Amino acid sequence: MAAPALAPMPRDGVSPATAPTVVAAQAPTSAAVSSSATGTALARVRGLQVRYSADEPLVLDGVDLDLFRGETVALLGSSGSGKSTLMKALTGFALITGGTAEVAGFDVAGLPQRRMRALRAQVGQVFQQFNLVGRLSVLTNVLTGSLHRAGTANLLGTFRSADRARALELLDRVGIAHKAGAEARSLSGGQQQRVAIARALMQDPRLILADEPVASLDPRMSHTVLGLLRSIAREEQIPVLVSLHVLPLALEHTDRIIGLRHGEVVVSGKASDLNAESLSPVYDTEEEAE
Repeated sequence: MAAPALAPMPRDGVSPATAPTVVAAQAPTSAAVSSSATGTALARVRGLQVRYSADEPLVLDGVDLDLFRGETVALLGSSGSGKSTLMKALTGFALITGGTAEVAGFDVAGLPQRRMRALRAQVGQVFQQFNLVGRLSVLTNVLTGSLHRAGTANLLGTFRSADRARALELLDRVGIAHKAGAEARSLSGGQQQRVAIARALMQDPRLILADEPVASLDPRMSHTVLGLLRSIAREEQIPVLVSLHVLPLALEHTDRIIGLRHGEVVVSGKASDLNAESLSPVYDTEEEAE
């Protein structure tokens, strides 16, 4: 049984030309600044709070976020700022303490655990450590992205011919179709990350979350992977939320930047309107910026 659709989420009327917002003490109460992307937000977060235990401080406190079709949004912040927790909250892996999160038509905060799998099938995820099965072929790793919809046949390893054709198309899309038969562990880090992106696309996701996807890659490959993610966002009209540490990468390869510090949004704006100085509130000490 399909999850009930939520009421359409209206645009907030924020002009693409709006100047970046810098918030000194609290997360902004208005909608996040939109890019040139159009349409209804695929993810809409308001006043989001996450606390892992009652005797610990909030990890996220009052976060607002919109993600629209066709845009790439960077999450910036030092370690412990709440970037990974925000991504986990969007897919129910971190329980929401307060506020609301609507993702791909699901009310995450109110979603029963038995429906979480349906939500997660709509969200492609790309991780720092790739999370491939090294002894399996590149093609099989990509095909695992279709397991959620193909039933017991795929669990037995007998993937449908249509899925195999689609997986090969995606490998060609990310530039490594010639590696389809190779074991995943034989590939370089950059190649493995492209396999992971193809696997995420195999889900036919409505949203992609990329948590530090270039942290273990060299600078040249970091540009390649982020450029690929941005082109996918634009061409497939899939919002991509990517967490990063490196300011120049965020400024060059994303449309909008959300800066988190101690679980609060302190900067929100179009990447083209921001620079190192305007992003300095994200890091409140020299040590955190390293």
